[in-house]
Amino acid sequence: MPKYVKQPQETPTPRMLRLADVGLVYAAAVWGATFILVKSALTGIDPVIMVGYRFLIAGGVLLVFLRMTGRSLRPHLGPSMFLSIFLWLLYVPQTLGLRYTTASNSGFITGLFVIFIPLFLLTIFRRRPTVMESIASIVSLAGLWVLTGGMTDINLGDLLTLVTAMAYALHLLFSDKYMKTGVDAYVISCQQFLMVGALSLLTGLLFDLDFGISTLSAGVIVVFLALFPTLSAFVIQMLAQKIVSPIRVSLIFALEPVFAAVFAWTLGGEAFITHRALGGLLIFTALLLSGLPTPGFLKGKAKVTSA
Repeated sequence: MPKYVKQPQETPTPRMLRLADVGLVYAAAVWGATFILVKSALTGIDPVIMVGYRFLIAGGVLLVFLRMTGRSLRPHLGPSMFLSIFLWLLYVPQTLGLRYTTASNSGFITGLFVIFIPLFLLTIFRRRPTVMESIASIVSLAGLWVLTGGMTDINLGDLLTLVTAMAYALHLLFSDKYMKTGVDAYVISCQQFLMVGALSLLTGLLFDLDFGISTLSAGVIVVFLALFPTLSAFVIQMLAQKIVSPIRVSLIFALEPVFAAVFAWTLGGEAFITHRALGGLLIFTALLLSGLPTPGFLKGKAKVTSA
C-alpha cells in the first residue's frame, strides 16, 4: 500500500468547515438520487459498461480542466491505483446488484459502510472503536435484518451491495489518509476516474459484454451520472476530506440511503413497505449513534474493556 507522510495543514476556518458540510450533503443527495436512475437505465446498457462510460467521461472532462490549469497527471499515481481498486469494487457490485434488488434496498445496504469503518479502523488502522460505534454496529445489523426481511428475503443483489459497503468504507478511510497529506484533489480524482473507467471496459472485453447503449434515456442517464454523481460530487468529497474527519464525513454520507429511499418511493414509484421503512430507520439511527460521544455512565465500562 502506498505510504505518504502527513504534512502540516492549515487550520480550517468555521466558514470552510460549513462549506465542506454543505458540499458533502450535496454529494449524499446526488448519490441518493442515482439509485433509481441507474436501475432504470439498466434496461438499455450493461452495468459494467455503464460504470466504464460514466467514469471515462468524468475523467475526460476533468483532464481538460487539468490541462487548462497546467496540472500534471504524474503525481499520486501510487495512491490513485490503490484507491481505484476500492472505487471499482464500490461501483461495479452496486450497479450489478441493482439488477436484482430494489433501489431503496441498495441505498440502505450501501449505508452500512458506516459499521465497517470502526471495524477497519481497528484491524487496519489499529484504532479501537468507541462504545457508541459498537452499539451503532449492532443497531445497523438489526436494521439490515429487518430491512431485508431476514435470511429468506436476502437476494443476490443485497449480497453484492454488501461488497459495495465494505469497499465504500475502505475508500473513504484511505482517501482521508492520502488527502491529509496534501495531495491535489483534482489530480487524484482524475486519475481514479480514468483508471476505474479503463478497468471496467477491460472487464467488458474479457467477458465479452455488450458495449452498446440501446435506449436514448440510458445514454442521457450515463452523461448525467458522469457529470454530477461522479465528477462534481466525488471531487467535492475529496476536497472536503482535506479538512473534515472521516467519522464526520461518514455521518453526513449517512443521509445517502435516506435520499435513495425517498427518491425510490416517490419518483421511482416503488411500494412503501413498512418493515423495510423500519429497517431503514434503524440503520439511519445507527449511523447517527456512531458519531455521538460515549455517555458518562458508559465511560467507566469502556476503560475496563479496552486494553
